[in-house]
Amino acid sequence: MKKLLLPIFALSCLFSGIGQEAFTRQDTLRGSITPERAWWDLTYYDLRVAVTPETRKISGSNTIHYTVLEPYSRMQIDLQTPLEIEGITQDGEKLDFTREGNAYMVTLVKPQVVGNREVIRIAYSGVPRVAENAPWDGGFSWKQDSKGQPFIATSCQGLGASVWWPNKDHMYDEPDSMAIALTVPEPLTAVANGRLRNIDQAGDLRTFHWFVANPINNYGVNANIAEYAHFSETFSGEKGTLDLDYYVLPENLKKAEKQFKQVPMMMKAFEHWFGPYPFYEDSFKLVEVPYLGMEHQSSVTYGNGYKNGYLGRDLSGSGWGLEFDFIIIHEAGHEWFANNITYRDIADMWIHESFTAYSECLYLDYHFGEEAASAYVTGTRKNIRNDKPVIGPYGVNQRGSGDMYYKGSNMLHTLRQLLEDDQLWRNILRGLNETFYHQTVTTEQIEAYLSEKSGKDLTAFFNQYLRSTLVPNLEYRWKGNLLEYRYVDIVPGFDMPVRIMADGASQWIYPSDQWKQTPFKRKPEHFEVDFNFYITSTAL
Repeated sequence: MKKLLLPIFALSCLFSGIGQEAFTRQDTLRGSITPERAWWDLTYYDLRVAVTPETRKISGSNTIHYTVLEPYSRMQIDLQTPLEIEGITQDGEKLDFTREGNAYMVTLVKPQVVGNREVIRIAYSGVPRVAENAPWDGGFSWKQDSKGQPFIATSCQGLGASVWWPNKDHMYDEPDSMAIALTVPEPLTAVANGRLRNIDQAGDLRTFHWFVANPINNYGVNANIAEYAHFSETFSGEKGTLDLDYYVLPENLKKAEKQFKQVPMMMKAFEHWFGPYPFYEDSFKLVEVPYLGMEHQSSVTYGNGYKNGYLGRDLSGSGWGLEFDFIIIHEAGHEWFANNITYRDIADMWIHESFTAYSECLYLDYHFGEEAASAYVTGTRKNIRNDKPVIGPYGVNQRGSGDMYYKGSNMLHTLRQLLEDDQLWRNILRGLNETFYHQTVTTEQIEAYLSEKSGKDLTAFFNQYLRSTLVPNLEYRWKGNLLEYRYVDIVPGFDMPVRIMADGASQWIYPSDQWKQTPFKRKPEHFEVDFNFYITSTAL
């Protein structure tokens, strides 16, 4: 599905240090919109994969439907080693192709006429890459349950969906819908995205046919295979009745029935803050896997051990992180920010992770109150490294700093303070999901929207927190009853107001890079900067 492609924010190069890393031709083929990608608009995938656990081999095909945007005779299809394409056909005619690393260049024989809808079919097979540390190091996870039965799952964010199936492996273009058929030996069940349409039986093999009715990003496509137990419930949401399905190992069924009670709680909180769940047509599933978890669209994967917190730990140190199961809340939050609103380039991955890390705070806000939410999000600051900018280099499949999680969530929490209007803030978050519904976006689009709807010029604000590693430091000193203050460690133009507390009374000051003054009737005995703002302060 072709998306509106806007130019990347021009100032990004100034702050992000682009060009300091060496990138290869393969990085460009993977991370850029090459001429062999740009001329065709992806509309539909029909993916069919047979999985053989004994040999760890997969084989199958992907039939790609597309619309011609420009006449062109070469098409890029991506599939990573050690998998190999066996053949490509169009209208029954075999096509020639060459391989350049993980990119296949296909020579089309049929004239590609603008506006025409065309189809190619790609057959492939092999032993796919093993995920050594899923989900961070992607591929196939080949594990076993306690009975020795296969327990298998895929994960591929960043690395790319082409690690296990051939596709147009760039985030800017999504299919409008998708069919996924997974063939596995009995008694295994294969769970993918969307809704289960039917199950075919052929000897001791079963094929599970899933259908995704909505656009889907390619890394959100997944395959999960085990001897699953299944249970379900419904949620009465803003768009009607939403089906909630759960697939877990039988040995964990009782634990899951208890722990997954947090799913309707999550839906209630996130529909309040973000608007309707974006994929009612495809349902919502939580699927147990042999790794920590991942935000696969309508098929969120779970491996947090049926414990609250992050593997039983509170990442904030506030205590509030133990009031919810991190994987259920965080990964499901990605249904709004990642799967509904999807970055066009992984350099803008903060759009996924900053908003979703902040969703943890909003979950607490909804169920436990604003003080709990504030304590949690500010507590996560201890995880911020400020090692490099949050935004990465464009066009080479390179993400920015891991600070996109908690620096990003504290940036958004700070922005909420600047608005001083929680209803407006909620409207903005819901408006993002409505305005960019089922779209791929750039940082520029998100920044422009937030500036417009907040009524504030946030250019320097985002340059500070997304494009630099500097943390604004408020220097202040007292001269009698006169408070003098200024910002240091800031980017040009940064002049964010900040709230201070003086003897229990709050007021705003308006620092910049120049010394300013605010008089008080007397010097307060107790003075502090509101900790809800992500800055530091130094008394001189």
